[in-house]
Amino acid sequence: MHIVMLALLAVGYLAALVGGIWMVVNAFKTSVGWGLGTLFLWLPVGLIFLVKNWQENKKPFFIQLAGIGLVVVAFFMAAGLSPDTASALPR
Repeated sequence: MHIVMLALLAVGYLAALVGGIWMVVNAFKTSVGWGLGTLFLWLPVGLIFLVKNWQENKKPFFIQLAGIGLVVVAFFMAAGLSPDTASALPR
């Protein structure tokens, strides 16, 4: 159970990171302004860029979403562990 949880957490973080980097690269391909805005002000600028350029950014967006979903599942698995078994997890 612990190995599965840690694997889900690692794969989820990696997928979210890959999707995020992919979207920032797409923003820099469009222009330096979009790239910098997406990199530093993701919430307003990144969402606007995502909506305006949906066709080229839907795949990275869904990869990020899947990664976040895996991380959430891993956290729910960790919440189901008893305090005794949770303290045995590697840090």
